[in-house]
Amino acid sequence: MATDQQTTSDTDEFLKGLFAQNPVFVQVLGTCPTLAVTNSATNALAMGLATTFVLVMSNAAVSAIRNFVPKQVRIVSYILVISTFVTVVDYLIQAISLDLYKALGAFIALIVVNCIILGRAEAFASKNNVKRSVLDGAGMGVGFTIALFCLGSVRELVGKGSLFGLSLFGSHYQGWVIMILPAGGFFTLAAWLQFFNWRAQRRARAAAAAAPEVAR
Repeated sequence: MATDQQTTSDTDEFLKGLFAQNPVFVQVLGTCPTLAVTNSATNALAMGLATTFVLVMSNAAVSAIRNFVPKQVRIVSYILVISTFVTVVDYLIQAISLDLYKALGAFIALIVVNCIILGRAEAFASKNNVKRSVLDGAGMGVGFTIALFCLGSVRELVGKGSLFGLSLFGSHYQGWVIMILPAGGFFTLAAWLQFFNWRAQRRARAAAAAAPEVAR
């Protein structure tokens, strides 16, 4: 019984970042890279995976050293840990694809100051064990990746008529240029936020309607 409860708890720890506490669609964090690099599905997915790697590794490291770092220097220490893993990601992306590295530009380095990563390090990893911290980082990272991919795929599909660079509507399709410009990021994010708010309100109404029946 205890093992089943622990498994359920671990699963919930991971799943919360995907939907219930999605860093972009629910908490509205990390909007700078969300708006800046989601003009294509490829860029969005790459940034999401890079951020997930840094989240998982920094959460694990912060959790492992949490009892040895003085409170007075904890934020500086966390930033140092995060910047170390961002440097690893920076070199990995350069080694894998220079074109992708140029497309993401300065936003790779700016992962260091991403409020999602520092926030999870301070609010969760510094107070929990390594296993739970890794699950939390993985869940938040995957949730962030899903959010970026939702924006990037819509913007590329509508703006260029393609997905991952592959044309889907033929050469006659006239893309909405605004969707791949900065303004398109705001429009697409607003539409997704509206959808998630509608979904949350619908579930809340359904739960409220079901409450009297349960009481009976």
